[in-house]
Amino acid sequence: MSPSHCHRLLAVALVCVLLLWRPAAAAEYPVGDGINGWDTGTNYASWAQSRSFVPGDVLVFEYVKSQHNVYQVTEAAYRTCDPSATGSVLATYDTGFDKVPLPEAKSYWFICEISGHCMGGMKLAVNVSAGSPGGGAPAPDAPPSPSAGATYRSSWVASAAGLVVLGALHVLVN
Repeated sequence: MSPSHCHRLLAVALVCVLLLWRPAAAAEYPVGDGINGWDTGTNYASWAQSRSFVPGDVLVFEYVKSQHNVYQVTEAAYRTCDPSATGSVLATYDTGFDKVPLPEAKSYWFICEISGHCMGGMKLAVNVSAGSPGGGAPAPDAPPSPSAGATYRSSWVASAAGLVVLGALHVLVN
């Protein structure tokens, strides 16, 4: 291969890497880690404490549709497990596979509205922190974000793919 052809090939590879690379993307979190999903047998306070949420992340609630649901509620409804007050229900989900975006830095509260489930522990509070994972102060009764351990982000896949392409091209050129 001529040097000019190699340079063009490397330039194309670099452009491909730059097109594939993107900053840290939103992460999807299967609530309860998909082991039991959204059910009465999971400690959601511990689950939430082991994660750092940032704006753009998505909670994925998987459950048996005929046995559970997901209500996004106010803090008061979360604390009392009573969503009957006017304005206490912010959103309802009942498909059995609900993707709930966390668009801004604030606290979010979720319960299962089926009788006895919330009181039995089927409730989740998450604190979405602005900036880097682990930052921000938790809201009252919301689990704190851990100070160490970044959450999984998908951008490393694009970066790794780009490095593989560059490595392969380097081998071909030399």
